[in-house]
Amino acid sequence: MDSEAQFFQQARQRVGRRYFFGSAAGGLGAVALASLMGGTGKSAVASNTNDLAASRGGLGLPHFAPRAKRVIFLFQSGGPSQIDLLDYKPGLKPLYGTELPDSVRQGQRLTLMTASQASFRCVGSKFEFKRRGQSGLWMSELLPNIGSVADDLAIVRSVHTEAINHDPAMTLINTGTQQLGKPSLGAWLDYGLGTDNQDLPAYVVMISRGRNSTNQPVFARLWGSGFLPTRHQGVQFRSGSDPVLYLSNPPGITQATRRRLLDGQAEINRLRAQEFGDPEIQTRIAQYELAYRMQSSVPELVDLSQESERTFEMYGPDSRKPGSFAANCLIARRMAERGVRFIQLFHRGWDQHGGLPRQITLQCQDVDQPSAALVKDLKMRGLLDDTLVIWGGEFGRTVYCQGKLENSANYGRDHHGRCFSIWMAGGGIRGGISYGETDDYSYNVVREKLDIRDLNATILHCLGIDHRRFTYPFQGLDERLTGVEDAHPAFGLLA
Repeated sequence: MDSEAQFFQQARQRVGRRYFFGSAAGGLGAVALASLMGGTGKSAVASNTNDLAASRGGLGLPHFAPRAKRVIFLFQSGGPSQIDLLDYKPGLKPLYGTELPDSVRQGQRLTLMTASQASFRCVGSKFEFKRRGQSGLWMSELLPNIGSVADDLAIVRSVHTEAINHDPAMTLINTGTQQLGKPSLGAWLDYGLGTDNQDLPAYVVMISRGRNSTNQPVFARLWGSGFLPTRHQGVQFRSGSDPVLYLSNPPGITQATRRRLLDGQAEINRLRAQEFGDPEIQTRIAQYELAYRMQSSVPELVDLSQESERTFEMYGPDSRKPGSFAANCLIARRMAERGVRFIQLFHRGWDQHGGLPRQITLQCQDVDQPSAALVKDLKMRGLLDDTLVIWGGEFGRTVYCQGKLENSANYGRDHHGRCFSIWMAGGGIRGGISYGETDDYSYNVVREKLDIRDLNATILHCLGIDHRRFTYPFQGLDERLTGVEDAHPAFGLLA
């Protein structure tokens, strides 16, 4: 018997003795508890384990025929200014430098960065807007490439969030609540729908950084699983030759040796799962196996050498640069082709409290061409119809400025959650439309308000899920992504 086989035999013996003494100590208590509960003695956790082991698409979902099979969320971290990009307000030009009326502010909460300002002077966008496509959607000159796919987009100008600072706002839009510890949208989708490719994660996250010096942190809990089993959390892909940490074999470990190690480890974990019924043990087994399969699937996925010159030209020069937003968009298309359920790209650098004119120009140069290329590429390959693409951040920016307005190069805008703009495409969304309307100051929603819960209900609806029936039992409650408050899909957005 070689040393490896001897190790696993000894481990099985040790686990067996541990189980025996643990069972002997707890057996009478378990019988008594089962009697009090009126049960059969079967562990509720063990039952839950079996359910969860089969839950990757085994929950009876979707509830109805879906329009989308997958989601690509191009998350613009920091809060893009809707006034300068997607919410055209020509009436602000003659109001340059005037005070924002109290009737518009309505005593709303302000961040600490502007609460002490003596005045709140308005400044409209210095950038020109043009009608784009046959639909004639108004879009900023900063987004010429996104404007070229205007007829495929639904611009939503009435998104509303309750949060006014980055961390709670990002937590809310990614998990449906400002409370920490709740599952992310991608984790919910993995739990409910599973994956179409067993060799790749159902939920992948990639992060890029803008050329600006101000970059808000992005925390791993934004793609966490919360109270769901940890197998549903997102997997972060990094740039470079090793996209997933600890995926490669250590020096001296062959693939055959790794296979034998995993087999022995899985047997020990199965023994523990049978005894304790802990769903996290099932997660451990599944994730080790996925990591083994990913050793072949991930290098092939991120290898862009087979992409055509025309594709690189479409996504822009940065698409050859690992870790850039453009390269991540190209990889996102490859993931969509391979059945990854939820793909989220975080692009940092939109927190423009000062120097906005220059900084927002640079940010748009980073994201405009690759965002549009992704829509075009998906459409050419017949994937846009069943891929929901979302572009937007955690909130917008204020009409009043920060800094000295007299210095036209250095002013900025503060956080603003009362209304902000995103765009959506594909996956059952009507193209070439605008949805919602804001007041003349882009400060309050006046028509078709879309709360974050409504946005999540709409995303779920595109995937064939009734958000009211999509629940997970936790601490005596049937938890939902959309919470206990009323949420309604925006049917006006749907094709």
